[in-house]
Amino acid sequence: MKLNYDELNDKMKKLVVAAIDARKNSYAPISGFKVGAAILADTGEIFSGVNVEITSFSPTICAERNAIFSMITTGERNYSAIAVCGSSPDTFPCGVCRQVIYETSPECEVLIVNSLSDIESYRIQDLLPHGFRLEE
Repeated sequence: MKLNYDELNDKMKKLVVAAIDARKNSYAPISGFKVGAAILADTGEIFSGVNVEITSFSPTICAERNAIFSMITTGERNYSAIAVCGSSPDTFPCGVCRQVIYETSPECEVLIVNSLSDIESYRIQDLLPHGFRLEE
């Protein structure tokens, strides 16, 4: 669903701005492709993350996982939304990030932020329809 910044509630507006701001701190010396992400914890706190590229690529981490793991590090476990803002339009979470989002917040709303006037909203189940989860 296409959205405009003005259509978002105050919490979601802060989330979108946090993702845009986080992108400025991205470390992408190899590709130059900068990504910022921010997640909205159920407590209302926002956690941000950026992609970090390392020359050998193996230790590279995406912004989405960086934000989620940052939240988990503080003891938070529950979140309802993640906003992703990349260097180019339509920057979607990669497959690994989709699985992490699905596993940690199976009802998560995913906002793809192209600009303040061009935001797309998806459910993680739509982006990863057959994600893996351990039975509870």
